[in-house]
Amino acid sequence: MVSNLFKVPLTSTFLTLLASIWAVSACGDHADGQLSRRSASPHLTPPTRPLEWGDVNILHTTDSHGWLLGHQKSSFPEPNYSGDFGDFSSFVSHMKKIAIERDVDLLLVDSGDLHDGIDAHDSNQFMKRLPYDVMAIGNHELYSYENALDMHKNFAPSLKGRYLSSNVNITIVNDKGQVQTVPVGERFAKFKTRKGRKVTSFGVLYNFSGNDRNTTVQKVADMVNEAWFKDAIKDEPDFFLLVGHMPIARDNCAALVFNAIRAVHPTTPIMIFGGHTHIRDCVQLDDRSMALESGRYMETIGWMSATLDDNNGKGHGKDNGKGNGKGNGNGNGSGKDNGKGNGKGNSKGVTFSRRYLDPNRVTFEYHTKRNTHNFDTSEGKSITKGLTDLAKKFDLSFQFGTAPHDFTINQAPYPSNNSLLSLFIENAAPVALAINNTRASIPNIMITNSGSQRFDIYAGPFTKNDQLTASPFADAFLFIPNVPFSIASQVLPTLNHAGSNQRRVMMEAREEELYGRGHVDTVYMKWLEEMDKKNDGMARRAAQNLTLGYVTTDSCPGVGDDVLHAPLPFNSVPPFIGSVPPTVAPDTPIDLVFVDFIENQLLQILNSLQKTKAYTTADVTTYSPILTNAILGLYAQAAWN
Repeated sequence: MVSNLFKVPLTSTFLTLLASIWAVSACGDHADGQLSRRSASPHLTPPTRPLEWGDVNILHTTDSHGWLLGHQKSSFPEPNYSGDFGDFSSFVSHMKKIAIERDVDLLLVDSGDLHDGIDAHDSNQFMKRLPYDVMAIGNHELYSYENALDMHKNFAPSLKGRYLSSNVNITIVNDKGQVQTVPVGERFAKFKTRKGRKVTSFGVLYNFSGNDRNTTVQKVADMVNEAWFKDAIKDEPDFFLLVGHMPIARDNCAALVFNAIRAVHPTTPIMIFGGHTHIRDCVQLDDRSMALESGRYMETIGWMSATLDDNNGKGHGKDNGKGNGKGNGNGNGSGKDNGKGNGKGNSKGVTFSRRYLDPNRVTFEYHTKRNTHNFDTSEGKSITKGLTDLAKKFDLSFQFGTAPHDFTINQAPYPSNNSLLSLFIENAAPVALAINNTRASIPNIMITNSGSQRFDIYAGPFTKNDQLTASPFADAFLFIPNVPFSIASQVLPTLNHAGSNQRRVMMEAREEELYGRGHVDTVYMKWLEEMDKKNDGMARRAAQNLTLGYVTTDSCPGVGDDVLHAPLPFNSVPPFIGSVPPTVAPDTPIDLVFVDFIENQLLQILNSLQKTKAYTTADVTTYSPILTNAILGLYAQAAWN
């Protein structure tokens, strides 16, 4: 048996709609198959100040993973992200009109990871309906060759040359029956904005190593030395637009492309939009550039504005119509996010602002000066209905039971009654894996990795969609029989113990390997932990009566978050979790049960704890045909009805 370092969901046709159907099953406030978000609006905090507009303005999405029906649970922070893709479509339409009224440019870009596993073909049809100017490929488009081929044949053409895969190729059979390797989309794009500004754009994927057969990902360091790249950047545009599926600070991929451009064009404005690590972040590599990363799962809409040199220090107007541009002698201001201005520019300066928007109707209506009566466009309503119909097609609202309260991964300590990890391994797995299992009466210890649970469970109806959202991975449960309890009980603490410097180095090396194959949970969790520590979460919430949400600290000036929140409580969790050990004598033989994901590590640990027997894969067999992504649903049917 082989232990995979990274697994993708078994059935991501479901996961391409990673949205709770709570609004349909619990609210009852819908008609003609459409969801209604009106009831959530009074509970949401409006934005703190208007957006700052410049000559060029860009809306950014990334790592949506098909989360197109919005977050519809009632526990915070979920209501912050309750806007669906139809609402977002209406928002974009109104923002485009505002841009025309202001006589400025507004672009819409996406940094990849539309997919979440096997098949996102259906949900991608809705992505096509928005006026994206540039989209980039993500690593989740490459775990399956069939996905990559679908993106190449059916999705990329809809962008008319603006779906970019600068360093990603696919091997295909062309119309003449010849085998050839070609970019999944295009390597770069050159175009003009509505205002006539010349743009050169790239869509670069970080150094991903987990791609499927017949796809290739070129190292970014090699890509920037290619003749085509050097030729593409030879002519100077009004600005470069890098829309890549790569972190803007975690590794040096973005900096490599930036430096290659800067070597040829030292002062040309560069706007960078990244992704992959699921965090909100902003950096400025110099005073004529800005790089933005805009979260995950449609929990963030990124906003960047730039006032370019051709403005020559003239006021471009803020939301009250008054000009605020004043020549300041150096023009290197990067903006103040307090609603009073966004930097001052002159003929030598470029100024930037950025904002992280919570995607919900309150946010969308505030920034477009609309209300519930005139916000929805016909296209937006059509998209919402289409997504709802698609969810019904896959029966995502099928209810297993009713969760008695919230179960979270990090907001509650582990172990505890409110911990999703405790729920999964201490309660759900023992119940579900005992079904039709002849070994159910034999004492056991069950072990899995904590990363097997990917999203919180909230109080209320627990649906098929919730099951796939919380526990998407299709890991199999294996076991080794007749392991003495005294030895089996040491496996979990040994797995979790960092130990010597050598072991820490091994763990770091493994983490880097996992990162290369697409694993970003560690980065995201560290971000949440730092957020809670920096902001003294609960004290701040009590003092200011703030709702839970993201509280972003980045290296760009001013406050980036559009709405002020209290940070989510964060409790660290161990890498591995286990069931409650049975009460038996030390020499009692028990079943050691574990997921295939950790098989190799577990065998190494087991052999290090005793010398009586050298355990190998020959000692391992299947414990149950039930996979991890079915555990919670089976438990809910048994315990939550």
